[in-house]
Amino acid sequence: MFFDSYGYHGTSFEQTYRCYPASFIEKPQIESGDKIIMPPSALDRLASLHIDYPMLFELRNAAAERVSHCGVLEFIAEEGMIYMPYWMMENMLLQEGDIVRVKNATLPKGKYVKLQPHTKDFLDISNPKAILETTLRNFSCLTTGDSIMVAYNNKKYYIDIIETKPANAISIIETDCEVDFAPPLDYKEPEKPVAPRLSNKGTAKVDEVPAEAEPKFNPFSGSGRRLDGKPLKYDPPPVSSSGSKDKQHVRNGNSQPSAASSSQSTAQQSQGKLVFGSNSSRTKETKKEAVKESKQESPQKNEEPKFQPFTGKKYSLRG
Repeated sequence: MFFDSYGYHGTSFEQTYRCYPASFIEKPQIESGDKIIMPPSALDRLASLHIDYPMLFELRNAAAERVSHCGVLEFIAEEGMIYMPYWMMENMLLQEGDIVRVKNATLPKGKYVKLQPHTKDFLDISNPKAILETTLRNFSCLTTGDSIMVAYNNKKYYIDIIETKPANAISIIETDCEVDFAPPLDYKEPEKPVAPRLSNKGTAKVDEVPAEAEPKFNPFSGSGRRLDGKPLKYDPPPVSSSGSKDKQHVRNGNSQPSAASSSQSTAQQSQGKLVFGSNSSRTKETKKEAVKESKQESPQKNEEPKFQPFTGKKYSLRG
């Protein structure tokens, strides 16, 4: 069966047209859906065929190898022309007057669709699911890979069709379809706080910090007392740990004691202080100093009455 006037042939509908946006026919309402406007000759051909209703079509741009699907709204276009929503022309990379091939199609009813908004602004709407449900009432089918447009509050939101089941193209007319949302394209996950990690160098530096110096034990650092209870005539010099270390270092070595150490030891002996570990033999100078100290202490001793034996009277046995 062949129609000479329009070139239709076969038992299915397939024809090429030049496409133009909806603004050319003053039909802005088709921008909110996926339906196109076809010429009256297409209706005559479709009426003679045993096709499934509602009428669904496959749109193909052979130059860019793009395929999409749509429905039909009216048959009032000029012959050889069709009018399409502008967002659909953008999906198929079509310009005004480009050739597109239209073919009737039968699509299964959709069970699942996954959507991904381009921007996070769509999620800021008070009830995005209700807005999407209202918008999809103007759609007859969805195709995986397409980007549909949702208009709300004088603003256009674009949404990608990521996945459809049970086929890559589904019909959403009179069907219960599960809708799932993917994160928007411009969505960024919040960064998790990272715990500071100490490197090997950092730990080494921490280990190098010296601990607080602990007080060391200093032997013979107390005050001296006399056995006779009299007060001392001098203040004992403080004994430092460094001095004791120097003395110990000299004593442990085989070297002979220096003049400074010998003079210090003699000075300590002259002051009447007990010095442990001193040499058994004393020099003449130390003896002289000891004699001088004994002479200095003798006047103090004379002040006290001493016991003198044999100071009584003499008596003779002869009478």
